[in-house]
Amino acid sequence: MKIEHIGLWTIDLERMKDFYEKYFSAKSNTLYHNPKKRFKSYFLTFESGSRLELMHREDIKRPNVESYGYAHLAMSVGDKTAVDNLVDKLESDGYMLVDGPRTTGDGYYEAVIEDPEGNLIELTAE
Repeated sequence: MKIEHIGLWTIDLERMKDFYEKYFSAKSNTLYHNPKKRFKSYFLTFESGSRLELMHREDIKRPNVESYGYAHLAMSVGDKTAVDNLVDKLESDGYMLVDGPRTTGDGYYEAVIEDPEGNLIELTAE
C-alpha cells in the first residue's frame, strides 16, 4: 500500500498552489470546480509521485489550531545543504521558520517552516 494523496483545506487556493509549485517544484493539474458543492481543488504532483490535494470551499472558515490529528507535512528536499538553502530562500521571502535547521535526537536533519496559511512543513535531508 501507499498513501495516494493528502488533502489540505485552504483559504487562498491560488496562493497555496503557487507556493508549492515555486518552492517544492510541484506540478498542478487544471482547476477542478464543482459549482453545486461550491468546491474547488488542485492536485499537485511532486517529483517522487506523491500528491497533495489543495481544496477550497467558502464555508470552511476555521483557522488552523494545534490539536489531535495531522501535525505537519514532511518534505525530503535533498541533503543538508538543500535544507539550509531552502530555509534561507523561504525566510528571505518572508515565511516563518519555526525550528531548526538542526539534527534531531533521532538523527534527522530538519527545519520546520510555515506555509502561507500556517501549516507546518518539515524540511528534511535524505
